[in-house]
Amino acid sequence: MKYRSLALLSTLVLGAGLAACSSSGGSADGAGDGRTALDVWLMRDSVSAQFQKEFETGFEKAHPEIDVKIQIQEWEGIGEKVTAALASNDAPDVIEVGNTQVAQYAQSGGLTDFSGRVAELGGGDWLEGLAEPGAYDGRQYGIPYYAANRVVIHRTDLFEKAGIDPSRIRTRDQWIAATRKLNTGGTQGIYLPGQNWYVLSGFVWDEGGDLAVQSGGGWKGGLDSPGALRAMDFYRRLQALGKGPKDSDEAQPPQAEVMAKGQVAQIIAVPGGAKVIEEKNPELKGKLGFFPVPGKSADGPGAVFTGGSDLVVPAVAAHQEEAFTLIRELTGDAWQKKLAVAMSYVPNKTTLAGAVADDPGTAAMAAGAVNGHATPNTPQWAAVEAKNPIKEYMTAVLTGEDAGSAAAEASRTITETLGGDS
Repeated sequence: MKYRSLALLSTLVLGAGLAACSSSGGSADGAGDGRTALDVWLMRDSVSAQFQKEFETGFEKAHPEIDVKIQIQEWEGIGEKVTAALASNDAPDVIEVGNTQVAQYAQSGGLTDFSGRVAELGGGDWLEGLAEPGAYDGRQYGIPYYAANRVVIHRTDLFEKAGIDPSRIRTRDQWIAATRKLNTGGTQGIYLPGQNWYVLSGFVWDEGGDLAVQSGGGWKGGLDSPGALRAMDFYRRLQALGKGPKDSDEAQPPQAEVMAKGQVAQIIAVPGGAKVIEEKNPELKGKLGFFPVPGKSADGPGAVFTGGSDLVVPAVAAHQEEAFTLIRELTGDAWQKKLAVAMSYVPNKTTLAGAVADDPGTAAMAAGAVNGHATPNTPQWAAVEAKNPIKEYMTAVLTGEDAGSAAAEASRTITETLGGDS
């Protein structure tokens, strides 16, 4: 499920926990001093204790009539907890949710529609990978909060030894050529496990395809489209320039730990993976760099999956206008810049990328985020991930099965899971 994926992204990006500020489970009518008590659920690791305190203090100074009470929620089991809250009479006023979970909650009619206030929130500059999944059935329910996406983490010393300038790798063909040059002796040009379907998704989007497409009022698997097949062929060629397993993903074994052993030139991961590598092998400290996943052409970076969060307001929340005020502040330019710097996140707007220019990993992430995408915007997509025929399809192709036949079978499974006609 996406919230689990985001938890992994957040853990890698942050590498640190935070203290929770407790409050009651639902929205109270007042704070006991005439102010409105506004209950907010934020997720574990989405903010640090320091940022949380700074925001609460700053917001309440600007809005003395509101008493912000933030609860930190755990990712495990959060889907069921949010669903229950939306159906209750005691829901919090603001909830942070995984960006691709918005459709699931909106389908039930449990969220406030912000379509008429998008301009007021600066929605014209929102990252597509956050804004698109925050909408459902033509209406905007989720307000983009922050983003994270994958980049190429590389060994600067190995690149220099091979005479490769990473800043000049602008296209996928150039990337293949550089990786082939790095794949020599005992060094893997890239460690790319066979089932990293998020990476494959980026290549599919670059080729103009998608994992599933709307068809006749329903959804149909798209892995057998010409573009998606070209993407899988590129993945196959890139994956062959290393010794990544063909039948497992980036977590089995953890790819950062594999790179820490010193024989891998590149991995595709969120920038926080570099911290894990350095912790496992201190000798690599200062020898790791970052660049965006290259695109099919030099016109822009390659497409990437955008992980991140949106903020939503339950339709039954007691303090709708106060909730909107908090969202407007937290997703506004001033606090977004502070959040990005504090947490090494990509801000929610393309116009704010400069806020992280001094952080090489986050800057590379922000550069790639302009071509960010989300998984198909249907409440049933979580069921596809539970089965994950995409992983099986990738392994089948990498082990020699016919790509067209394997893609057609995987697409049929996706179609059936999404409730379409195969």
